[in-house]
Amino acid sequence: MSLGVSIAALMRASLLTTMRYRASFVGEAVMAVAWAAWTTAPLFVVFDQAPTLAGWTADEALAVVGFFIIAQGVLEALVDPNLRAVVEHVRQGTFDFVLLKPLDAQLYVSLHRTEPLKLVHCLVGIGVVGYAADAVNAGPVELLSATLLMLAGLTLLHSLWTVVVSSAFFFVKVDNLSWLIRAGLDAGRWPVSLYRGLVRFVLTFVLPIGLVTTYPALALRGELKPSTGLGAMVIAVIFAGVARIAWTQSLRRYSSASS
Repeated sequence: MSLGVSIAALMRASLLTTMRYRASFVGEAVMAVAWAAWTTAPLFVVFDQAPTLAGWTADEALAVVGFFIIAQGVLEALVDPNLRAVVEHVRQGTFDFVLLKPLDAQLYVSLHRTEPLKLVHCLVGIGVVGYAADAVNAGPVELLSATLLMLAGLTLLHSLWTVVVSSAFFFVKVDNLSWLIRAGLDAGRWPVSLYRGLVRFVLTFVLPIGLVTTYPALALRGELKPSTGLGAMVIAVIFAGVARIAWTQSLRRYSSASS
């Protein structure tokens, strides 16, 4: 079975499970729009008092919020449900069934508990980014750069999740660490340049949430240096490599429930 077919099969299974409750799609769409409005409201309150904030206009900061909403949708649709599932498998001794699947275990646990309805938040976020991009007159080059950086940021987010999941093979009860990732991501709804001192350092280098939200917005502004953008992508690749190593090393420490 090819990789593409395997991914398609997992996504199809999740979608069929979700569509058993079709009314939930409408409800989730309404909630996504309402949540986006709630998320952007503080932005308009702040910029009603001043035209710029730390060098950001309201439309430019709105792009940051849009990328934050996209990342939040990915977190709730892919990251969080699968994180909980892996921890449950290890805790209950059912992870053996995952290893018996004719598919890479890391890929399988990344997709087998997907919640497609949560991807509606991503669509709303894309709409917000599109509006902001039009407002700042972003061209094709800026849009492409922002898209690549957003994908790099999502790769980084998934890598952080993978490292957290890998620690479940050592400590078992680590699902609460997902709230740490969520709290860090929540700070990314504002441009990283608004933060000072240790907080800014952490959000840039330790838990680089700025790569997920602020850097793509900088690309839309046309103010991201090529070297900075390339460095951000290299960081995402490094995080992905570290996550893969952490996963494979953790599997070696796993003791089968049947052993």
